[in-house]
Amino acid sequence: MEDYKSVKESRVSITELMLPSHSNFGGKVHGGHILNLMDQIAFACASKHSRRYCVTASVNRVDFLNPIEVGELVTLKASINYTGRTSMVVGVRVESENIQTGKKKHCNSSYFTMVAKNEDGKSVAIPGLLVTDEQGVRRFSRSKYRKESAFKRDTKFDSSNFNVTEFLDALKTENCKISLG
Repeated sequence: MEDYKSVKESRVSITELMLPSHSNFGGKVHGGHILNLMDQIAFACASKHSRRYCVTASVNRVDFLNPIEVGELVTLKASINYTGRTSMVVGVRVESENIQTGKKKHCNSSYFTMVAKNEDGKSVAIPGLLVTDEQGVRRFSRSKYRKESAFKRDTKFDSSNFNVTEFLDALKTENCKISLG
């Protein structure tokens, strides 16, 4: 196994025409279809980097920025942003293009944490990421920070650590009524 691989070595992109079968009741491309494509390309990118079968461990925030129309081309681009010992963060960008006007829209960006597995389903070590530019440092650092923030947030709100009195005042301005027994 190589010790480190560059972002370019694992980068993947796909383009697909959006068909009526991909649409929801509102006539736009269904978000679930886009999520499925995003998961597929994250898998391809992570597997290419690790040379292993990979599974999705988590997806960090999915914001649908612009609707995708039936008849548009959708391009998904994926690259490795961060590597841990057995996991990687794959950045996925989704763009649509109107084939008649050429107008492109950024529709979504998301981050998939993928874990490499061996034949027995056990997590296995992966190559590290060779970072070669400032953009790579920014992406790696952002993913590291996001991972640390998620751990702190999850720990703070874990039921065994949660202190309800800490949050009661903050919830007074929210659209909820608290009636503790």
